[in-house]
Amino acid sequence: MELRQLIYFKEVAKLEHVSQAAESLHVAQSAVSRQISLLEKELGVDLFTRENRSVRLTRIGRLFLEHTEKIIVELEHAKQKVEEYLNPDKGTIRLGFSTTLSIHTLPMVMTQFRSEHPNINFQLHQGTMDYLIKLIERGDIDIALASPVPTNHENIEGKVFFTEKMSALLPKNHQFADNNHLRLIDLRAERFVTFRSGFSLRDIVIKACKQTGFTPEIAFEGEDMDTIKGLVSAGLGIAIIPEHAMAYDTPDMVTVPIVEPEITRSVGAMIPKHRELAPSEHLFFQFSKNFYDRLYRFGQQSDF
Repeated sequence: MELRQLIYFKEVAKLEHVSQAAESLHVAQSAVSRQISLLEKELGVDLFTRENRSVRLTRIGRLFLEHTEKIIVELEHAKQKVEEYLNPDKGTIRLGFSTTLSIHTLPMVMTQFRSEHPNINFQLHQGTMDYLIKLIERGDIDIALASPVPTNHENIEGKVFFTEKMSALLPKNHQFADNNHLRLIDLRAERFVTFRSGFSLRDIVIKACKQTGFTPEIAFEGEDMDTIKGLVSAGLGIAIIPEHAMAYDTPDMVTVPIVEPEITRSVGAMIPKHRELAPSEHLFFQFSKNFYDRLYRFGQQSDF
């Protein structure tokens, strides 16, 4: 079995047409047909059914395509990493980050990093923790900024950069808006705006409320930090958010620290346990760790 056979097979499966696949690959149609035929002969199965000028994957063909795509992706990643080992200051970092992380300092990190490594680019992937973990397990990405940081996962290694406290986000005219701090139990009668089910930040808030002795009334659910803030600003409820998620003061909302109990979340990076980071990825990982270490060491804390 040859790599070119897998490449030809994947292209024919995508276009469902041999001549179009040949044109896309810039090779003769007869060459594509011959390599597909040789591949089927070696496997002992038909990968396609022929329908006039078009083709369709058989059931076993669809199964073989799933594995073929993984093989080609892994080979592309391997080639990329070899190139990066030869030149660590070139490459593309496929970076994930949690939806529940506001991204006020992430552009700053990337800008400063690229000022030192201008030939390194980024591909960004945003999603839930479960989604990012799946991307890492599949090899689609090798590093993700996330919260909370997993500590006991079979395939993922978590590296904590810092621990962040949570605060109450209130409309400016709220009865507790002028408080210096709040106990969580003070909010038991409030309507909560939070992330929808499946988001880790929601789980942290729900768990803290139940441990305090009440189940919060969920008024609205969102999928990103800006939506949560917008709903609170509109007076539709209150929220529990990371203490530095507000990048700037607003005229219609305030944040008040929660001191009893102290609610925290870990923030850091996820990387694969069973494969090494490429040199460019390792550079960014270490740069990010040092960046946030400096911020917190000098008291200039700020959330992603």
